[in-house]
Amino acid sequence: MPRGLTVVAGGLALHLSASASGLESVRCRLQGTPRPPGFSQDGDFVIGGVFSIHNYMHTVDHSYTSLPEPLQCTGSLDSRELRFSRALVFAVEEINNSSDLLPGVTLGYQVHDSCTTVPMAMNVAFQLANGLDPMFDTGEQCSGSPTVTAIVGESGSTPTISIHFSTCACLSDKKQYPTFFRTIPSDQFQAAALAQLIRHFGWTWIGAVRSDSDYGNNGMAAFLQAAQEEGICVEYSEAFSRTSPLSRVQRVADAIRSSTAQVVVAFVSSWDMKILLREIERLPSPPRQWIGSESWVTDPDMLRFGLCAGAIGFGIQRSVIPGFRDFLLDLSPQKVFNSPLLTEFWEGAFGCRLGIEKVCDGSEDIQQLQVPYTDTSQLRVTNMVYKAIYAIAHAIHSIVCEKREHSTVNYSSDCLICPEEYWPNTERNCCILKPVEFLSFHEVLGIILTACSVGGACLAIATATVFYRHRSSAIVRANNSELSFLLLFSLALCFLCSLTFIGRPSEWSCMLRHTAFGITFVLCISCVLGKTIVVLMAFRATLPASNVMKWFGPPQQRLTVVSFTFVQALICTLWLVLSPPFPIKNLTTYKEKIILECDVGSAIGFWAVLGYIGLLALLCFVLAFLGRKLPDNFNEAKFITFSMLIFCAVWITFIPAYVSSPGKFTVAVEIFAIITSSFGLFFLLFVPKCFIILFRPEKNTKKHLMEKTSNDIRY
Repeated sequence: MPRGLTVVAGGLALHLSASASGLESVRCRLQGTPRPPGFSQDGDFVIGGVFSIHNYMHTVDHSYTSLPEPLQCTGSLDSRELRFSRALVFAVEEINNSSDLLPGVTLGYQVHDSCTTVPMAMNVAFQLANGLDPMFDTGEQCSGSPTVTAIVGESGSTPTISIHFSTCACLSDKKQYPTFFRTIPSDQFQAAALAQLIRHFGWTWIGAVRSDSDYGNNGMAAFLQAAQEEGICVEYSEAFSRTSPLSRVQRVADAIRSSTAQVVVAFVSSWDMKILLREIERLPSPPRQWIGSESWVTDPDMLRFGLCAGAIGFGIQRSVIPGFRDFLLDLSPQKVFNSPLLTEFWEGAFGCRLGIEKVCDGSEDIQQLQVPYTDTSQLRVTNMVYKAIYAIAHAIHSIVCEKREHSTVNYSSDCLICPEEYWPNTERNCCILKPVEFLSFHEVLGIILTACSVGGACLAIATATVFYRHRSSAIVRANNSELSFLLLFSLALCFLCSLTFIGRPSEWSCMLRHTAFGITFVLCISCVLGKTIVVLMAFRATLPASNVMKWFGPPQQRLTVVSFTFVQALICTLWLVLSPPFPIKNLTTYKEKIILECDVGSAIGFWAVLGYIGLLALLCFVLAFLGRKLPDNFNEAKFITFSMLIFCAVWITFIPAYVSSPGKFTVAVEIFAIITSSFGLFFLLFVPKCFIILFRPEKNTKKHLMEKTSNDIRY
């Protein structure tokens, strides 16, 4: 094997550089200039399209001493073929907007012009099949990664790869064309039908012309065999193509003119038929009955040839594509400017130029344009393109690994199910462990919540210190110092219990977080409830002949707090014994990651804990509301009322937020509710007292309190 080998196919050169053994490594370099697509869009799966939008390719004489010039299309633009290519774009966009077919997957496209020539079709086919990487490493063969999943095209059987308008029976040979599929019937059926049609009208003496291509030669061969079986005689059978010398086309035209057969069967492409008819019109002959193949007999552009009057043949079934006409007509100078093909079509259709003299000013009305591009009355071949795209989409839908679920690995055409806790990698060729998510101390949200929790606990401790240092002051003594210290202690625990919700869930942390939360909050509310009852009793004790305080002295206050807290401790104990909380891996909320969280175990136990807290809060709110007009020095019942109102509002809004929050945010919502309600109690019950102690000491006297009380009572 030579050290350097250049393989040239249709102007596209791949340079192979290998070691002496040819096996160690292969370095491939793309030579030549890649052809930009006429239309393109990126996607998860890209569909290639090849259409005969122009009818000639610019050819030059090669000297073989320099690199060949890039291939270029010439000739007029076929607006019918442009409509075919736009049908591909329309179908792709329709599928991308569908929620049923390939949901979560985006299709792309690359549409190329083959110039109706084999070299150009091969060029773009190699380009689509091998990609456009300037240099890449590969195995023994210089073959890069394809840029497309499937190719729709060509419009003729000769330069075709697949699928929408290639009727040649030769393409049904799966040994030669294993990847070819079509959405249009084979010419084998058309040839037999044409022979039966001619026999039906009693025509037994005919002439035949064909395109000198796979399409024409194979189609005519099938027709001649069918005609022989029907007893039809053929006077002549001529072949030509649009690239043939003019003398060849003239010879075919002369054969038709001099023939005695009045019926001519033309198995030719649309472009070839136009060339033949122009030549026949140059020297008119007696009219003949034309029998046409589907390639040209339904082409509306043939109506301008008078010789075709009365031509008959078999056409592809007409179809209706909803919304397609609106899509075709949705063009303007601004929309066509970025597409060379659409720009050429617009300029040719309206006789103006975009950007230079005789400028297209936007007043052009495409609605009034009468060209094959806008003719949607007989969507025959167009529907074949449309069906081809949907056939590819359904094939991808059937074999592609469910990307939207991210639970499989795409290995060739087989999808292997990943284990439940695994996830396909970016290349989708192996399974990797799903990332695990929980509310961590190291993430921003966890740090903020931790800071708020620790900060709240520090404030409670600092307030307790202030109260202790001023424990003999009037305001501390008047506000039941024992319950105040116990309340501050419980508030500090409430703030700190939120820390048990942060971090990787474990069996112990799951049990601790809910029980610690339930017990500390009941302890806190029990203290507030005790203070509220003391306020009510103390005010009644100031009334004549009242001795209620002996029934609710310090022992009874302690017993009330212990009793209420014991009930919650009993509920938590039963919960932990019967069905305790436990850590779980949530695999359903997100397909692409694992959420570590605590399952409450028993929903009854969880809601019983919350319900008991809510019941005590409601009772405390009612009692505080009843005592809201008592003198301020007998404890600020109004502040207790507002604090309980905030507490209840926070936990009422917590329920829907907790249920609807996904993943780690469920835990964050619960922590937020704990911290917010704790701060509500702290600020309303203790900040006003601390303000008087630290900044208004003149008001922190027994005389001031008694005077204020007397004034409030008189009021």
